[in-house]
Amino acid sequence: MGARIAARIAAASAVLGAGAVLGPVGALAAKGGTVPFRAAGVVFAGGWPWACFGFLVGYVRRSKAEAALLAPAGLGVGVAVYYLCKALSPAAPIGVVVSGEPQAQVNWAGVLMWGAAAVLFGAPLGVLGNLARNPGVAGLPFRLLVPLTAFCETSMRLGAEAAAGPVATAVWSTVRVLAVLAAVTLAGHTAWRWRRPADTR
Repeated sequence: MGARIAARIAAASAVLGAGAVLGPVGALAAKGGTVPFRAAGVVFAGGWPWACFGFLVGYVRRSKAEAALLAPAGLGVGVAVYYLCKALSPAAPIGVVVSGEPQAQVNWAGVLMWGAAAVLFGAPLGVLGNLARNPGVAGLPFRLLVPLTAFCETSMRLGAEAAAGPVATAVWSTVRVLAVLAAVTLAGHTAWRWRRPADTR
């Protein structure tokens, strides 16, 4: 019993720690002036990487209850750290410049809105990620959710934000292609695993 509790505490700590890392990566990636940093900022400005995080939390947990609890918790920590880093960053867009010095100011509206979204969508994402553990065709529809989400979001952005600039356009186009390749690979791997026993009989 003690070992099981310790394992659960370790798992919860790992998820919360990963959320605490996801937050500053997303907030500070766009602060760099080079193209790789700007590209990373475009990626983490989207919703699909955050959805992917909640999904993966559920995927690595065996229990659906743990998946439903830990995914929103990790996403909530990520959101809180994200806005904290944006507030503390000297170049934060939410900073108010007074006498040439930006003053730290937390975007509480953003924290509340995306924090609520983390709680509302985090649990379903965790459960869906847990269902993706099912082997074969049963789990394939769930495993395809992240590539499908990335493809749909980037396609919408390419259509609605055509003037976002060459870096953003290139990133969204690349993510869309990678999402299609990931979906094809997942489907092909499942089909190969499903047909292999029949071929060896």
